[in-house]
Amino acid sequence: MNGQRATTHATATSLALLAAWLVCQTTVRIVLGYGDYFPPNFRSDFLLGREGTFFGGYQWAFYAHIVSGPFCLSSGLALLFERAWAPRRRLHRLVGKAHMIGLLFVMAPSGLWMSAYAATGRVAGFAFAVQAVLTAAFALLGWRSAVRREFSTHRIWMQRTFAMLTAAVVLRLIGGASEVLGLEGVYPYSAWASWLLPLGSLEIARWVSSPMAPGTLRASGSPRKTAISGSTSRGIH
Repeated sequence: MNGQRATTHATATSLALLAAWLVCQTTVRIVLGYGDYFPPNFRSDFLLGREGTFFGGYQWAFYAHIVSGPFCLSSGLALLFERAWAPRRRLHRLVGKAHMIGLLFVMAPSGLWMSAYAATGRVAGFAFAVQAVLTAAFALLGWRSAVRREFSTHRIWMQRTFAMLTAAVVLRLIGGASEVLGLEGVYPYSAWASWLLPLGSLEIARWVSSPMAPGTLRASGSPRKTAISGSTSRGIH
Protein backbone atom coordinates (compact mmCIF):
# COMPACT_ATOMS: atom_id res chain seq x y z
CA MET A 1 0.00 0.00 0.00
CA ASN A 2 2.84 2.38 0.90
CA GLY A 3 4.59 1.48 -2.35
CA GLN A 4 1.44 2.31 -4.31
CA ARG A 5 1.13 5.67 -2.56
CA ALA A 6 4.80 6.44 -3.25
CA THR A 7 4.33 5.60 -6.93
CA THR A 8 1.20 7.76 -7.13
CA HIS A 9 2.98 10.65 -5.43
CA ALA A 10 6.00 10.35 -7.74
CA THR A 11 3.73 10.29 -10.80
CA ALA A 12 1.79 13.33 -9.59
CA THR A 13 5.04 15.20 -8.89
CA SER A 14 6.40 14.37 -12.35
CA LEU A 15 3.20 15.53 -14.04
CA ALA A 16 3.20 18.75 -11.99
CA LEU A 17 6.79 19.49 -13.00
CA LEU A 18 5.99 18.77 -16.66
CA ALA A 19 2.98 21.09 -16.48
CA ALA A 20 5.08 23.81 -14.83
CA TRP A 21 7.72 23.51 -17.55
CA LEU A 22 5.09 23.74 -20.31
CA VAL A 23 3.50 26.79 -18.67
CA CYS A 24 6.88 28.52 -18.38
CA GLN A 25 7.75 27.67 -21.97
CA THR A 26 4.43 28.99 -23.26
CA THR A 27 4.75 32.19 -21.22
CA VAL A 28 8.23 32.86 -22.61
CA ARG A 29 7.07 32.18 -26.17
CA ILE A 30 4.16 34.59 -25.83
CA VAL A 31 6.48 37.34 -24.59
CA LEU A 32 9.08 36.63 -27.29
CA GLY A 33 6.30 36.93 -29.87
CA TYR A 34 5.58 40.54 -28.89
CA GLY A 35 7.76 41.61 -31.82
CA ASP A 36 4.94 40.54 -34.16
CA TYR A 37 2.37 42.63 -32.27
CA PHE A 38 4.15 45.92 -31.49
CA PRO A 39 3.48 47.18 -34.16
CA PRO A 40 1.02 44.62 -35.55
CA ASN A 41 2.48 42.34 -38.21
CA PHE A 42 -0.43 41.04 -40.26
CA ARG A 43 1.79 38.39 -41.83
CA SER A 44 2.31 36.69 -38.45
CA ASP A 45 0.30 33.56 -37.66
CA PHE A 46 -2.21 35.02 -35.23
CA LEU A 47 -2.79 38.37 -36.99
CA LEU A 48 -2.88 36.94 -40.50
CA GLY A 49 -5.89 38.37 -42.35
CA ARG A 50 -7.05 40.55 -39.45
CA GLU A 51 -6.36 43.95 -41.03
CA GLY A 52 -10.05 44.70 -41.40
CA THR A 53 -11.07 43.91 -37.81
CA PHE A 54 -7.95 44.65 -35.80
CA PHE A 55 -8.16 48.39 -35.30
CA GLY A 56 -10.76 49.68 -32.88
CA GLY A 57 -12.13 47.77 -29.89
CA TYR A 58 -10.44 44.50 -30.86
CA GLN A 59 -7.02 46.16 -30.85
CA TRP A 60 -7.28 47.22 -27.20
CA ALA A 61 -8.74 43.90 -26.11
CA PHE A 62 -5.94 42.07 -27.93
CA TYR A 63 -3.13 44.09 -26.34
CA ALA A 64 -4.74 43.85 -22.90
CA HIS A 65 -5.00 40.08 -23.32
CA ILE A 66 -1.47 39.37 -24.49
CA VAL A 67 0.01 41.54 -21.71
CA SER A 68 -2.16 40.22 -18.87
CA GLY A 69 -2.07 36.61 -20.06
CA PRO A 70 1.60 35.84 -19.29
CA PHE A 71 1.32 37.57 -15.91
CA CYS A 72 -1.82 35.65 -14.88
CA LEU A 73 -0.39 32.36 -16.11
CA SER A 74 2.97 32.76 -14.35
CA SER A 75 1.53 34.21 -11.13
CA GLY A 76 -1.13 31.48 -11.05
CA LEU A 77 1.59 28.84 -11.35
CA ALA A 78 3.68 30.45 -8.61
CA LEU A 79 0.71 30.66 -6.22
CA LEU A 80 0.16 26.89 -6.48
CA PHE A 81 3.39 26.23 -4.56
CA GLU A 82 1.80 26.65 -1.13
CA ARG A 83 4.80 25.58 0.96
CA ALA A 84 7.01 28.25 -0.56
CA TRP A 85 4.50 30.92 0.49
CA ALA A 86 4.03 29.66 4.07
CA PRO A 87 6.60 32.04 5.62
CA ARG A 88 5.59 34.84 3.24
CA ARG A 89 1.86 35.17 3.80
CA ARG A 90 1.75 38.92 3.26
CA LEU A 91 3.56 38.60 -0.07
CA HIS A 92 1.22 35.74 -0.99
CA ARG A 93 -1.79 37.99 -0.43
CA LEU A 94 -0.26 40.80 -2.50
CA VAL A 95 0.56 38.51 -5.42
CA GLY A 96 -2.87 36.89 -5.10
CA LYS A 97 -4.61 40.27 -5.24
CA ALA A 98 -2.58 41.31 -8.29
CA HIS A 99 -3.40 37.97 -9.92
CA MET A 100 -7.12 38.48 -9.26
CA ILE A 101 -7.14 42.06 -10.54
CA GLY A 102 -5.31 41.11 -13.72
CA LEU A 103 -7.59 38.15 -14.33
CA LEU A 104 -10.96 39.67 -13.45
CA PHE A 105 -10.50 43.17 -14.84
CA VAL A 106 -8.18 42.62 -17.79
CA MET A 107 -7.64 39.07 -19.00
CA ALA A 108 -11.16 37.60 -18.76
CA PRO A 109 -13.01 40.67 -20.15
CA SER A 110 -10.55 41.06 -23.02
CA GLY A 111 -10.80 37.34 -23.81
CA LEU A 112 -14.58 37.61 -23.87
CA TRP A 113 -14.40 40.57 -26.27
CA MET A 114 -11.96 38.76 -28.55
CA SER A 115 -14.13 35.64 -28.66
CA ALA A 116 -16.60 37.48 -30.92
CA TYR A 117 -13.83 37.80 -33.52
CA ALA A 118 -12.54 34.20 -33.51
CA ALA A 119 -10.94 33.58 -36.89
CA THR A 120 -12.47 30.11 -37.36
CA GLY A 121 -16.07 31.05 -36.59
CA ARG A 122 -18.76 30.68 -33.98
CA VAL A 123 -17.80 27.24 -32.64
CA ALA A 124 -14.39 28.46 -31.51
CA GLY A 125 -15.78 31.86 -30.52
CA PHE A 126 -18.38 30.31 -28.22
CA ALA A 127 -15.71 28.07 -26.68
CA PHE A 128 -13.52 31.08 -25.87
CA ALA A 129 -16.51 33.02 -24.50
CA VAL A 130 -17.47 30.17 -22.15
CA GLN A 131 -13.84 29.83 -21.11
CA ALA A 132 -13.59 33.53 -20.22
CA VAL A 133 -16.83 33.48 -18.21
CA LEU A 134 -15.95 30.28 -16.31
CA THR A 135 -12.43 31.48 -15.55
CA ALA A 136 -13.78 34.69 -14.04
CA ALA A 137 -16.50 32.79 -12.14
CA PHE A 138 -14.01 30.32 -10.65
CA ALA A 139 -11.70 33.18 -9.64
CA LEU A 140 -14.58 35.06 -7.98
CA LEU A 141 -15.60 31.97 -6.04
CA GLY A 142 -11.98 31.47 -4.98
CA TRP A 143 -11.75 35.09 -3.82
CA ARG A 144 -15.02 34.80 -1.88
CA SER A 145 -13.88 31.65 -0.09
CA ALA A 146 -10.57 33.33 0.84
CA VAL A 147 -12.43 36.32 2.29
CA ARG A 148 -14.53 33.89 4.34
CA ARG A 149 -11.30 32.13 5.41
CA GLU A 150 -12.52 28.88 3.86
CA PHE A 151 -9.04 28.05 2.64
CA SER A 152 -9.68 24.44 1.57
CA THR A 153 -12.48 25.63 -0.70
CA HIS A 154 -10.32 28.54 -1.86
CA ARG A 155 -7.60 26.10 -2.89
CA ILE A 156 -10.02 24.04 -4.98
CA TRP A 157 -11.47 27.04 -6.84
CA MET A 158 -8.04 28.49 -7.57
CA GLN A 159 -6.86 25.13 -8.91
CA ARG A 160 -9.84 25.18 -11.23
CA THR A 161 -9.01 28.74 -12.24
CA PHE A 162 -5.45 27.76 -13.09
CA ALA A 163 -6.68 24.74 -15.06
CA MET A 164 -8.69 27.17 -17.19
CA LEU A 165 -5.62 29.37 -17.66
CA THR A 166 -3.59 26.44 -18.98
CA ALA A 167 -5.88 26.40 -22.03
CA ALA A 168 -3.26 28.60 -23.70
CA VAL A 169 -0.73 25.80 -23.25
CA VAL A 170 -3.05 22.98 -24.37
CA LEU A 171 -4.22 24.94 -27.41
CA ARG A 172 -0.63 25.28 -28.61
CA LEU A 173 0.07 21.60 -27.99
CA ILE A 174 -2.99 20.56 -30.00
CA GLY A 175 -2.08 23.02 -32.75
CA GLY A 176 1.46 21.65 -32.95
CA ALA A 177 0.27 18.04 -32.99
CA SER A 178 -2.35 18.71 -35.69
CA GLU A 179 0.26 20.44 -37.82
CA VAL A 180 2.67 17.51 -37.52
CA LEU A 181 -0.10 15.01 -38.31
CA GLY A 182 -1.41 17.13 -41.18
CA LEU A 183 -4.89 17.51 -39.70
CA GLU A 184 -7.09 20.36 -40.93
CA GLY A 185 -10.17 22.00 -39.44
CA VAL A 186 -9.15 21.07 -35.89
CA TYR A 187 -8.99 24.55 -34.37
CA PRO A 188 -12.72 25.08 -33.62
CA TYR A 189 -12.79 21.85 -31.62
CA SER A 190 -9.39 22.36 -30.03
CA ALA A 191 -10.77 25.64 -28.65
CA TRP A 192 -13.14 23.52 -26.54
CA ALA A 193 -10.63 20.78 -25.77
CA SER A 194 -8.03 23.31 -24.63
CA TRP A 195 -9.90 24.00 -21.39
CA LEU A 196 -12.15 20.95 -21.09
CA LEU A 197 -9.13 18.61 -20.98
CA PRO A 198 -7.22 20.31 -18.12
CA LEU A 199 -10.40 21.01 -16.14
CA GLY A 200 -11.66 17.45 -16.60
CA SER A 201 -8.23 16.02 -15.69
CA LEU A 202 -8.19 18.08 -12.50
CA GLU A 203 -11.67 16.90 -11.47
CA ILE A 204 -10.78 13.26 -12.18
CA ALA A 205 -7.56 13.58 -10.18
CA ARG A 206 -9.48 15.13 -7.26
CA TRP A 207 -12.09 12.36 -7.40
CA VAL A 208 -9.47 9.58 -7.51
CA SER A 209 -7.62 11.03 -4.52
CA SER A 210 -10.79 11.71 -2.51
CA PRO A 211 -11.82 9.46 0.42
CA MET A 212 -15.00 8.51 -1.47
CA ALA A 213 -13.14 7.03 -4.46
CA PRO A 214 -13.87 3.28 -4.91
CA GLY A 215 -10.25 2.20 -4.36
CA THR A 216 -9.98 4.26 -1.21
CA LEU A 217 -13.23 2.85 0.16
CA ARG A 218 -12.03 -0.70 -0.38
CA ALA A 219 -8.74 0.04 1.34
CA SER A 220 -10.15 1.83 4.35
CA GLY A 221 -13.56 0.18 4.71
CA SER A 222 -17.02 1.68 4.56
CA PRO A 223 -17.14 5.19 6.04
CA ARG A 224 -20.70 4.56 7.20
CA LYS A 225 -19.65 1.45 9.11
CA THR A 226 -16.65 3.20 10.61
CA ALA A 227 -18.79 6.14 11.74
CA ILE A 228 -21.34 3.82 13.37
CA SER A 229 -18.60 1.84 15.11
CA GLY A 230 -17.00 5.03 16.37
CA SER A 231 -20.26 6.39 17.76
CA THR A 232 -21.04 3.03 19.39
CA SER A 233 -17.67 2.85 21.12
CA ARG A 234 -18.08 6.40 22.36
CA GLY A 235 -21.47 5.41 23.79
CA ILE A 236 -19.99 2.40 25.60
CA HIS A 237 -17.13 4.36 27.12
